[in-house]
Amino acid sequence: MNNIFKIVLLMALFGLLVLIRVFENELFYDPYLLFFKNDYLYMDYPRREILKLTLFTTLRYVLNGVVSLAIIYLFFKDKSIVKFSVIVYTLAYLILILIFLYFVINPRQEDYYLFFNFRRFLIQPVILLLLIPAFYYYKLNR
Repeated sequence: MNNIFKIVLLMALFGLLVLIRVFENELFYDPYLLFFKNDYLYMDYPRREILKLTLFTTLRYVLNGVVSLAIIYLFFKDKSIVKFSVIVYTLAYLILILIFLYFVINPRQEDYYLFFNFRRFLIQPVILLLLIPAFYYYKLNR
């Protein structure tokens, strides 16, 4: 019964990540969603409110991060791994938000692709996809 509960909870948490993605237009202010869905190399750079964009990007990162940390805890049941993950998420946020703000404040067409990929680490749970296999490998070799 414990494994069934764990699987259901993991599915619910992954479902939350999916819901964050599905309702991104309704939940978050992000003028880049439409910009990067279209042929952005030939479009004008979108008008944006930098503070509002930063706050909503941070909110999305935190929501994805909290759900991701819960997933990591359920997978490994090890508080030291979760603590290390918190450090990774915090350092990643500090580095990525600075790079993100640089690209937002200094838009150049030749940097759009690079900006798109850095932004992806902030708005999608990419770090989770990197940490789960890394911790699994660590557990196997420990």
